[in-house]
Parts: sequence; C-alpha cells; structure tokens
Amino acid sequence: MFWRGVWGYLPAQIVQGVAGFLAIVLFTRLLSPDDFGRYALAFSVFSLAHVAVFTWTEAAMARFWAAEDRDQATLKHHFASLYGAVLALALPFWMVGALALAVWPMDLTMKLAIGAGLAGVPVRCLLIMAQERARAAGDVRQAAATDMANTAGALLIGVGFALAGFGGAAPLIGLGLAPLLILPFLLPRELAWAKGGRCEPGRLSRYAAYGYPIAASLTLTLVLSSTDRLLLAWFLDEAAVGAYHAAYSIANRSLDVLFIWLGAAGTPALVMALERGGRERLKAAAAEQGATFMLVGLPAAVGVALVARPLSEVLIGEDLRVAVSAVTPWVALSSLLAGLGAYYFRQAFTLGQKTGRLFGVMAAPALANVLLNLLLIPRFGVMGAAWATAASFALGLLLSIVLGRRVLVMPVPWEALIRCGVACLIMAAAVSRVPAIGGAPELILKAGAGAIVYAVMALTLNAAGVRDVALRLWSARLKGAFA
Repeated sequence: MFWRGVWGYLPAQIVQGVAGFLAIVLFTRLLSPDDFGRYALAFSVFSLAHVAVFTWTEAAMARFWAAEDRDQATLKHHFASLYGAVLALALPFWMVGALALAVWPMDLTMKLAIGAGLAGVPVRCLLIMAQERARAAGDVRQAAATDMANTAGALLIGVGFALAGFGGAAPLIGLGLAPLLILPFLLPRELAWAKGGRCEPGRLSRYAAYGYPIAASLTLTLVLSSTDRLLLAWFLDEAAVGAYHAAYSIANRSLDVLFIWLGAAGTPALVMALERGGRERLKAAAAEQGATFMLVGLPAAVGVALVARPLSEVLIGEDLRVAVSAVTPWVALSSLLAGLGAYYFRQAFTLGQKTGRLFGVMAAPALANVLLNLLLIPRFGVMGAAWATAASFALGLLLSIVLGRRVLVMPVPWEALIRCGVACLIMAAAVSRVPAIGGAPELILKAGAGAIVYAVMALTLNAAGVRDVALRLWSARLKGAFA
C-alpha cells in the first residue's frame, strides 16, 4: 500500500511543488514587501484557526476509517457524526471571526487579508475531509486529483486577485475559493456515505478525545513556525516578515512537499499495517518508511541549503533576495527536523491512540521558540528568528523520539542516516566546485550536479536499500521483457 501511494501521489506532489515555487515567484513580485508581510501574518492566523477548530475532524476521518470500514452498519454513523460536527462548527466560527475582526484594532488591508483566510477555513476543511477519506480507503486517484485541482485553482485565483489589486488578501482568497469550486463535484458522494446515519455524541466524544490533542500539538507546531513572524513584526516591520516568510516558503515548501508526499502514502499504510497485522507488521512497515524518509529528505535539505543564493535570485523579488539567501539554509534544517518529527516519529502517538501526550511533546519546543525569538530577534533580526526555529524543532524531534517509544517504537533509521549522510557530504563537496555564475545557470548546474552525484553515491552505498530495490525492479523488467 505504501509504494502504491508513493507513486500514485507523485503527480500531485509535482503539482504542489511547481505551484509552490510559482506562488513565491509571482507573489513576491505582484505584492509589495509590506503586502507580502501582511499575507504571511494573515496566513499564520488562517492556519492557526483551521487547526484549532477543525483539524480534529480530519484526523478522526484519517485514523478511524480503517476500523469502521469493517462494519458497514456503523460506517454511516462515522460519516454522519464527522460531517455533522463540521457543519455545526462552521456558523459559530464565522460569527466569532467576524466579531474579532470588527473589534480588533488593525488597518483595513490587514483585516481584509485575515477575513479572506477565515472565511475559507470551513470550506477547506470539507475538502480535506474528502481527501482523508480517499487516502484512508486507498483511493489514490481521487485523493491526488483533488489535491492537484485545489492547488492549481488556489494559485490561479490568488494571482488573479493580486492582479486586481487585492494585496495581501489575494493568496488567501484563492485558498478559500478553490475548494468552494471543487466541492460540488465531491461533497454529494461523500455525504452519501452518511445516508441513514446519525450524529452520535458518544462517537464524537471519542473522536474529539483522539483528535483535539492532535490539533493542540499542531497548534503548537504552528506556534513554532508562526511566532517568529509575529515577533519580527513587533520588533522590526512587515517588510522583515515578508523577507523571512519568503525564505521560509522556499525551503519549507521544498521539504514539505516531499514529506507530505511520503506521509500521504505512509500514514494510511501504517494504520492498515497495525489494524490488520499488529505491531510486528507495523514495525516492518515503519522501518521501511523511516529509511525512505531519510533517503529523500536529507539530500533535499542539504541541496536547498547549497543552492540558497541562486535559488533566491531566480524565485524572489529583488527587494528580498539578500535576506532570503542568508536565512534559507537554516529554514531547510528546520523543515527537515519538523518533517521527520511530524510525518514519522510522532506517528507513534496517533497509531497508539495516545494523542494526549502530543501536547507535552510540542509544548516544550513551542515555549523554547518564543523565548529564543525574544532573545535573538532584537539582536540578530531575521537570522535570529531562523536560529531560534531550528533549535526549537531539534528539541521537538528529540522529544518525539524519546517519548514516542513509550507508546509505539518507530525505528530510528541509523544505517540509512549514516549512508545518506556520507552521500550528502560527497554531494556537497561536488556542488561547492561549481562556479558561482549566478541566477538560473548556476542553479541548474548545481542542482543537476548534486542530483547526479547523490544518486550515484546512494546506489554505490546502497543507502536505504535503494540499490536492492533498483536491482529488483530491473530484474522484474527483464523477466517481463523475455516472458
């Protein structure tokens, strides 16, 4: 199931990656530094509101579908309860959001940006619910198609509104309207699963007990990645926020696309392994996934750091390039640490249904991040924020590994880490010899050289068993050719 998902979700993640980079290129040019900073702040509010109110329903859909699918008589109650909860939360959410915007003292442009984001949160939740159901069921085609349509639609709509002069609100309008255009094609089918079912308070209580700790831990994760922006705005200005967010978008988007890709395939596979095969089958599936995460994630982070300067010259508007190229390597490190924690090691808590412990795992790094930002930003500016975030995510990863083992043991891929690390060191040495000619030519040369050298070394060292897999696939192909 894991590898079927890996290949099935690959087109969606290619679209995600291309759209993410296009968004950086376009919005850093279409929006002023101040408007881009407003967008960054509004996006943080949008993300926190979504996670705090609605993410528990998405988590419950992802985790409990495999168990409920065994009994078709109760499956309809599963859907009726979750969709009923989302619809019941939507109206109060909009009302509280509108009241907060009315009374909060901020300029009209910032209110427009935040309001656009908050308006689209419940609609986006309904779309994610449909995606989580498809992923849990192994319906890779629907989940991938939905993701691609939403990603491309949000970008196109956001760019259109930016050209129309909506400033920092434009990208968030795209994020809200794209799901609204897709849902008429998905929602009737999804709601049909709930036909004849009823919203059961006891079931919702169980789902909330599972999902709200996940939401709380994700909120703390967002605090880790959002506090720096808020404090940069407080100590410096919105232009500094824009520069930092642009750097974060480059590195985090590069790594996040990879981790989301592997997580979209990996999480349902781990749930199925545990539900259908027990802990022994889970251990084998987790070991394979952990090595794969290292094989893909480590060189991606190192690669982004190595090409930070030419990458910023290609993607980022001229006003933000210098700050972005300096911050990007540190954000790449933060993204690697965050991805390994969120998409691999913290799966121990969700698989073991001990999600209440997630809050404790993330509380310490979130607090450390606030304190470090308060200490470092006044003295070092955006670089201080980058250092604080990297240190905080390192603490979060360590706690995830140590405390997660008390619930379920997610194997640490030490052998894959060592072999991939050696391959990355040789890749870095090769890339450093490429002349710094600047812009797209330097980016293409360095990225190409790095990819080739890493691929050769990974095969030579058999990092994460990649040579064994390649030989097995080649052998199967030859047998098919001569059959």
